Amino acid sequence: MLNLIVLVPIIAAVLVLFGAPARKTAFTAAILQAVTALLSLLTYDRLGPQFQFIQKTVIAAEWDLNYLLAADGLSLVMLVLTGIVTLAAVWVTPEITRRPNLFYACVLFISAGCAGAFASQDLFFFYAFHELALIPTFLLIALWGSGERQSAAWKITIYLAVGSFVLLIGLIDLYLAIPEQFRTFDMIKLQEMARHNVIPAAAQSRPYIFLLIGFGILISLFPFHSWAPGAYASAPTPAAMLHAGVLKKFGLYGLIRVALPLLPQGAQHWAHLLLILLVGNILYIGLVTIAQRRLDLMLGYSSVMHMGYIFLGIAALNVIGVSGAALLMFAHGLSIAALFAMTGILRERADSLAFDSLGGVAKAMPFLGAAFGCAAFASIGLPGFANFASETLVFFGAFKPAVASEALAGSFKIATVCALWGVVISAVYMLRAYKQIFMGEPSKAVASWTDVVGAARIPVLLLLTALLIAGFAPKTVLNYVKPSVEALVPKK
Repeated sequence: MLNLIVLVPIIAAVLVLFGAPARKTAFTAAILQAVTALLSLLTYDRLGPQFQFIQKTVIAAEWDLNYLLAADGLSLVMLVLTGIVTLAAVWVTPEITRRPNLFYACVLFISAGCAGAFASQDLFFFYAFHELALIPTFLLIALWGSGERQSAAWKITIYLAVGSFVLLIGLIDLYLAIPEQFRTFDMIKLQEMARHNVIPAAAQSRPYIFLLIGFGILISLFPFHSWAPGAYASAPTPAAMLHAGVLKKFGLYGLIRVALPLLPQGAQHWAHLLLILLVGNILYIGLVTIAQRRLDLMLGYSSVMHMGYIFLGIAALNVIGVSGAALLMFAHGLSIAALFAMTGILRERADSLAFDSLGGVAKAMPFLGAAFGCAAFASIGLPGFANFASETLVFFGAFKPAVASEALAGSFKIATVCALWGVVISAVYMLRAYKQIFMGEPSKAVASWTDVVGAARIPVLLLLTALLIAGFAPKTVLNYVKPSVEALVPKK
């Protein structure tokens, strides 16, 4: 099943590049990927071994380097997120008149890279699949973006190339920190070794900071965030959905999967720094988001801001906090993808996405008004949506972190209080934007717009339905995530 999830988009992308019908092929591949990911989740035996659906091909036996796909509950939840967002992204894509085959191939390669990174249990392929997803992201922004697309494409290229390079240094340093007789690229074996503290505490600090900065740049951790808002504002709709909704979660997933179990003392050593940076994400970027007057830029900054909450849950180093972070990765991926999908619909009709050039959209497009309102409420953490349940777990986990120092525990409480103020900030900018764009009397131009009808509503409804299911019954996700987190989070 994992080979299907990873390889079907790659095969479809190659077929599209060689002339197969672009949209039809991409849509078929997206459906097959999403259905297979969901079936994998439903057939996963939660009472059986942690890693299932194992596929292994030996690449270099002397280094224990293998093409190794396997999934636990955490991986499967991220694969389901990838499938749902990919299907929605392909579905909402407007007609592409210029190089449609290359466009859809790039979208499929991003999806394959995300799926491969989440399914890989080998450090080399974990890194390589992420790189596969980055190159088409640059192409989509540079060739099919809007606004200052060339500047945005160069900026994201430089930032993420630097982030990938720092991450590579961190992974090499981590590999070398493992005693020589235990060295392997196999992440399943590394997780087993982590239970026996194979990496000395004194050797954990340096590789962890490299991993934190490398993953942090890819995630848009403050102050390495400035590439993200402009890139999302300039990106075509499916690229913004896939990158903000799925690909950005690679760094967070990597911290949980690699850094936490192998370098727990390194995590505690740099916890004060991470708390300062994540509060920067929440408060500073939150205030910058309030200052925005364009919908696409506001959503870009909002996505950066919400990464701070996930960092807070990961930094807590306990099952509650990390489980909340994993659930928030899933919830944020769905909500931001839905918001960017509907922003793309508005961009097709409007000359500008500036707040003062819109207004009264809900009267002209009642479905879009209601759906955008639901996604906005999910983003600010309204009860009933998955974001609320996940942020609640993050706050509880961060208020009682698994750290040895009382001073550090006190710093976590201060950071948690700051994060709670972030909820107020996000409500301010999101509700203000909704009021200015959707409420009031529509102008003549807006009044002539037609609402989203028929099958075009399905991708947005798909994303919102998943948010509501995971919101009203968060155990549908947590039952898969929690056992994986318990195996990854270091024991006291």
